[in-house]
Amino acid sequence: MGSKVTWNRGVDKTLTKIPSFIRDKFIAWAMVVERVGVSEVRKLSGYHDEPLKGTRKEQRSIRVNRAYRAIYIEYADGKIQIIEVIEVSKHEY
Repeated sequence: MGSKVTWNRGVDKTLTKIPSFIRDKFIAWAMVVERVGVSEVRKLSGYHDEPLKGTRKEQRSIRVNRAYRAIYIEYADGKIQIIEVIEVSKHEY
């Protein structure tokens, strides 16, 4: 099953404001997901892909770096798996 990574204008706006190395790593993640699929990328320990809990239980997150996370939802649309990034933000510890 192929994968497609999408995001809205809010994420686009955030990507223009964050440091370029964070944006570049996020874009690299999206490209790899589209090339090999999200299930294969989850096996890479560097992104710490994990399901979220509570009110975000249908969502997952990746660590773009120690401070920034991307939150996404995945669903299937026929033969394509859609990865919809809903937020890229600085994570509060």
